[in-house]
Amino acid sequence: MPRYGTRLLCALLLWATSAAALAAPALSGGIIRDLSATEQALEHGKLDHVVEHTESQAERLAAGNAADRYASALYRQLAANALARQKRYADGADQLAKAQEGVGEGTAQAKRWLREEARLHHAAGQRDLAITRLSRWLDVSTAGAESQRERWRLVGWLAREKRWEDAARQLDKAREHGELTTAGQRELALAVDLNAGRMERALSGLVTELNADSGAAVWRKAAGVAQRAGQPGMAAGIWDTGWRLGKFERPADYWQLIDLHLTGGTPARAAELLAQGLAHGDVVRSELTLRLLAGAWQQAREPSRALAAQRALAQQTQSAHEWRTLGQLAYAWGEDARAKAAFERAVALGDTQAETWLAGF
Repeated sequence: MPRYGTRLLCALLLWATSAAALAAPALSGGIIRDLSATEQALEHGKLDHVVEHTESQAERLAAGNAADRYASALYRQLAANALARQKRYADGADQLAKAQEGVGEGTAQAKRWLREEARLHHAAGQRDLAITRLSRWLDVSTAGAESQRERWRLVGWLAREKRWEDAARQLDKAREHGELTTAGQRELALAVDLNAGRMERALSGLVTELNADSGAAVWRKAAGVAQRAGQPGMAAGIWDTGWRLGKFERPADYWQLIDLHLTGGTPARAAELLAQGLAHGDVVRSELTLRLLAGAWQQAREPSRALAAQRALAQQTQSAHEWRTLGQLAYAWGEDARAKAAFERAVALGDTQAETWLAGF
């Protein structure tokens, strides 16, 4: 969040050019001087003062004439800037929404604030609002490099919310205005097409000659080509698509799929497949499979699932080492109570190293 906030604040500060440059319609000299002083206070980090003053001024001027309403909007823009610096992103977004009303919907300035409002909503975790605002910005913006960048941002936001059909529609619009030029865009497009059920589109994006009617041998060859090209993630995607389409059915194909996801940067998918296999009885519940599952969730940085899997492994093996490993993982992820209990169990099983860890509680 800090890195995102920094970029966002830089954008906000770009709006906050001199008060005189923003003074249209004409503002009184007193308002111009106060806006300038408030901007100086903002630049000097007097955030509480800026928030209190700008919100007060904005409310006071909101019901006035056109110049007053414009000044009110400028105060709200400064308030949003200060609130964003305080990481009060939702409050900042609300101020920008009100600021847009003050300058008139559809104006160039309102459009800029609409886009930044979307980013503030997203920073605040208000994902649906962020998506709605950015979609609206794209609807009123002309085609160009800037709108194309924001279109891809929207595709990413929708994908993270698993709104695959909506993401696919936005992806199609992005494709209409340009080729997929980066690895990140190609990976995102693949994920959207796969999860939206658009298998043909996903396959054609990977290897042009591959399609749903291709035999298993063709799928294997395509995955091998991707691996040899240094694209393990693409290889995992090809193999996973073939698996879902029923091209691969042998146990060896299943374990190849697990391995490709682990090496291809998608360990969460490997863990999900393993968990499903264990739950359905398709995979033997053994020390090996439980260790593989725990390692996959750890690699995926899924603390709760990784800890649960490691605990299952420790219970299966009753190994002091595995209990100590559970304690170390829990400690690293801030689960002190779990860590202590695991270390106590390891000590009870004779692990002297766990005694050192336990002494820290």
